[in-house]
Amino acid sequence: MWGIVPAAGIGSRIQPLAFSKELLPVGSRIENGNERPRAVSEYLVERMIKGGATKICFVVSPGKSDIFEYFGGEIGPTTLCYTVQPKPAGLCDAIFRAVPFIERDEVVVIGLPDTIWFPEDGFCALPDDRLSFLVFPVERPEFFDAVVADEHGRVVRIEVKQTDASSSWVWGAFKMPGSILHQLYALWRKRERRDEYIGTLINAFLAEGGEAFSVAAGEVYVDVGTLNGYREAMRVLGKQDELTPGTFADSSPHGFYNAEGVR
Repeated sequence: MWGIVPAAGIGSRIQPLAFSKELLPVGSRIENGNERPRAVSEYLVERMIKGGATKICFVVSPGKSDIFEYFGGEIGPTTLCYTVQPKPAGLCDAIFRAVPFIERDEVVVIGLPDTIWFPEDGFCALPDDRLSFLVFPVERPEFFDAVVADEHGRVVRIEVKQTDASSSWVWGAFKMPGSILHQLYALWRKRERRDEYIGTLINAFLAEGGEAFSVAAGEVYVDVGTLNGYREAMRVLGKQDELTPGTFADSSPHGFYNAEGVR
């Protein structure tokens, strides 16, 4: 299983920073008995590994060498690789930079590296054989991509940052077979690469007879790309620490283990 981490954004909403926004310290972990800051993107990587990803591709922009210096080439048994988005061109362009690595018979999970969400095993709730979105209830869906689904969970449409959003459920991550990723890539090229947001491309995919499903297994979703979101993330993590055992790291720089020592 592949994971795609689109990490090429400049993070204009939370600048100035002296490093890539994906390395913003949020929360902490225990390493060799010492507490260390934790980069926000570690949460997504951890969730991908829990979901079964054995290979993860980071999509970075030129100048973001600090990301691969931070993560390196592997996390435990999971291999990491990197590809470059030469200039800002939207989420679709970033995701499809990873297409050359991914075979049609593989499974792909995708999330945003400046978000923190629960449950940690949310990717496990998504089926491997179809395009499906892990959705979360939020108070202000107009700031996100709201997912409108029928009573069977089939996605009817995605409302991209729509002020009068008709659903309070927004996607936070998604999963699909590699064959569908290649179909979406072909459709995006057919549409002259004009889709910046994944939501508009999915709407076109649905209009051409494609199917997508909404899985309402998400509980908490925080966008850490703003100062308010950063504060909310710290609050949510503090609450989670009160409710569940802490997450500890092994002696490697980024080995994720829970309190029982199970990866």
